Amino acid sequence: MMNFPSDFLWGAASAGHQNEGGDTVSDTAFLETVEETIFVEPAGAACRSYELWETDLDLVAGMGLNAYRFSVEWARIEPQPGVIDEAALDHYEAMVDGARARGIAPIITLSHFSAPQWFAARGAWLAEDAPELFAAHCARVIGRFGDRVEAVVTLNEPNLEQMLAFVLPPEAQAGKRRMLASAGVTLGVERYRSANVVLPEEIAEFEAAFTRVHRAAKRAIKEIRPELPVGVSIAISDEYALPGGEADRDAKRAAVYDHWLEVAAEDDFIGVQNYERIVHGPEGVVPPAADAEINGMGTAIAPTSLAGAVRYAHARSGVPVLVTEHGIQTADDRQRAEFIPASLALLEEVLAEGVPVLGYCHWTLLDNFEWIFGYRPKLGLHSVDPVTFERIAKPSAGAYAEVVAAHREAGALSSPGPRMPAM
Repeated sequence: MMNFPSDFLWGAASAGHQNEGGDTVSDTAFLETVEETIFVEPAGAACRSYELWETDLDLVAGMGLNAYRFSVEWARIEPQPGVIDEAALDHYEAMVDGARARGIAPIITLSHFSAPQWFAARGAWLAEDAPELFAAHCARVIGRFGDRVEAVVTLNEPNLEQMLAFVLPPEAQAGKRRMLASAGVTLGVERYRSANVVLPEEIAEFEAAFTRVHRAAKRAIKEIRPELPVGVSIAISDEYALPGGEADRDAKRAAVYDHWLEVAAEDDFIGVQNYERIVHGPEGVVPPAADAEINGMGTAIAPTSLAGAVRYAHARSGVPVLVTEHGIQTADDRQRAEFIPASLALLEEVLAEGVPVLGYCHWTLLDNFEWIFGYRPKLGLHSVDPVTFERIAKPSAGAYAEVVAAHREAGALSSPGPRMPAM
């Protein structure tokens, strides 16, 4: 099969706080240090990608990829209200130009969970002026180098807490509550909030706030670069129903995905971030079979999950799909090396059905900081030495590169350019 188009974006993905290191000005960096933190360890130096970004771009180019998704960190650019760090803007502009020089299309995320500390101390996304403040950040970034960016993701997984509500035990929710309260007491503020630490009773309020923020950000971007494709990325599992499990599946979809898929109908694309398949039966979620291979999330390894998630996202939203994240949590890279080609073969079938899929970004380029779990989960195509920060390719990096090379040899891969359709 050769259904991936010549302008398909083959990429890898990363994120600022998880990769860059040395973050001292974001809400996440602060939450890692409070007395009641639920983070098992701080990010610290992470992968030192703020310094080693050229090395990372060389890895992307060396795999034969033509796209790289990374975040432009608001906290670094505006560490204090109204105080703009021009050096940080210069840094991200250099990354964009460095990617282009290597034949790599930059896909930027304007908020990958972390936000400025001062913003979180004011209630973060729940503050009345949050849309205005974030839109100003977006305009600042797009005004600087939006003419060289392939596509923009406004918010990363604004539905994450809806998804986690189905699996987090009460003690985890209690831990989040204590951590946010501890942050508020430490700073002497009434309501300290963060994008990926949402309290159950505030999920609906956050959803409404994120929706306003996304739309304000998109307006700001389009005023400057109307042709630039803009979308939001959501966490989405492949929800598969056995006979009798349709009602349970549909309830999960309605609670976690459908709002954002309806919002995305107004956008240029929907970003899909998929890691697992959930099977629903008449009695609810069906556990993995006894002989199934299990990933680090505790679900069965299912290469079918990406295709299923993409089909549903497009069917519900009606817009093209950009796979902004897809991967597998496992310390056994053999599983990853088998999982990637199998998943992409099934994604190719989705394209053959006529579903518009614009690109695929594997999560993640490097083993990095995985939020409250620290450095324990492994999802990278490369490991990172914790002392020297040397990047070491895993077999899965070669497996992914081989898939891309096969399409390159068949003439189905082009250099990056302004290809994605704006609606």
